[in-house]
Parts: sequence; C-alpha cells; structure tokens
Amino acid sequence: MSAREGLVETLLAAADGGPALAPITDADPRFDVECAYETLAVLHARRTASGWRPVGRKIGFTNRTIWPRYGVYRPMWSHVWDRTLVRADGGSTSVDIARMHEPRIEPELVFGLTGPIPPGADARGALDAVDWIAPGFEIVQSVFPGWKFRAPDCTAAFGLHARLVVGPRTRIAADERDRLAALLPTFKVTLRRGATVVDTGVGANVLDSPANALVHLRDVLAAQPQHPPLAAGEIVTTGTITDAWPVAAGETWMSDYGALPIRGLSLAIA
Repeated sequence: MSAREGLVETLLAAADGGPALAPITDADPRFDVECAYETLAVLHARRTASGWRPVGRKIGFTNRTIWPRYGVYRPMWSHVWDRTLVRADGGSTSVDIARMHEPRIEPELVFGLTGPIPPGADARGALDAVDWIAPGFEIVQSVFPGWKFRAPDCTAAFGLHARLVVGPRTRIAADERDRLAALLPTFKVTLRRGATVVDTGVGANVLDSPANALVHLRDVLAAQPQHPPLAAGEIVTTGTITDAWPVAAGETWMSDYGALPIRGLSLAIA
C-alpha cells in the first residue's frame, strides 16, 4: 500500500468514528491544498464505490472572522452525501454525535440549485440559479485532536463535514431575488443553546454575502477538473455565520434568521 493509499484509508476510518490522527502536514510539509483536493477526489471515488450518493457541497471557512482562531485563511469545500444529509422539513430533528470527533455546530444558509452558477455572474447573478433557501446546521468534526490543523489537513478530511441538517425550504421567485440579494449581507443569525444566546452573526461574515460563497465555489471548481462543477439539484451550504460551537449529548440548539424570510431550526443532540 502506498503512502497516499494509506492516508485515504486512515481518513475514511477516522471520518467514520475510527481513531483520530495527527495533522497530515506535520509528517509531510509538502502536503498542500492541491494535494488535499487530489486526496478528496480519491475519497469521493471510494465513497461512491461503496454506495454513497453525493447530494451537494459544503463550503467551509467562508467566515473570515474565525480565520485567526483556527489558523486557516481560505475557504475550502467538500461533498455532502445522502448519508450525511438530515432533513428537518418541520423545523426540528435530532442528530446522534456518538461516533464523531469533537463535534461542533454551525448555523448556515443553504441554497438549492436549479443549475450551474452562470460564468461571470456576481452575487446577485448567482441567485438566478437558486430555487430555494433554507436554514441549516452543519455538524463539523475534527479528526485532528484539539482542532489543531492547517488548511490542507481540514480540506483533505472531508472539509470537517459530519452532518448537514437542512430545515424548511423557502422557494425564491424571480421577482424576489433583488430583495434577497439586499438582505443576504445584513440579516442576523442568533444561535441559542436552550434558552441561552451563545452567539450572533450577520450574513456579511460569509464572504460579504452567502451568495458570494456560490461564486467562490464556482470559480474554485473551474480550476479543478478532477471535480464536477455545480449542477441542478445540488444543495450547497455556504459556511457558518457565527463561530463553530462544541455540542454535547442532551443539548438542544436553536437558530433564528432575523429579517431573512425563513424559519430557524431546533436540533436535539443525542
């Protein structure tokens, strides 16, 4: 088994509840973000070969306010799978974290796409490819102890993705997209644990607007021929609007999206 094959096996095992591992870059300083996305392509092939179905993408580290906290100064992406997607159409559900590594919760805005993001489109133009928006909680995990890693490490480790909870969907009519574009930088998210407000954030934390995250991902994928571009039917979650917060079994977390025309979520942690 080659070193790269061994790394793939180790990352798959860790993501599925196996042992944590030291940052890849500790042992191999030459392991850069390009290597990480090559590794992610192999991981994608392994997942699909074992019956997992990709349903969309997650974009991480779009919130520039948290870059210094984690030492990661660029966004990254990974796939969301049918086995990691949790639907909460009624606005509430639960997630079992028993096999996750140091899980944290992130309130996010999720887009459902009708097609690719048009080439050259800006944030407003990207919304022309959006069918619906929804509240989301991404549960992220760090297979690297203590949440200590570099950008290539977390990129290769499925972008830290563990679960994506998607709440009630709100369809966006063509004549509503200008108003939505204006709201996206300014809406406020409030994150609660029980009755306690834990954090707040505004849409502009996410690359000045969550719609800009779609533009960013379109451009990144255009330079990655080993990965398919965004397509109709995909779900894209655009990154945390607050910091990521540790979760524990027995807690209930709730989100509110302020002026944005969507309901928040309630998530019980099991």
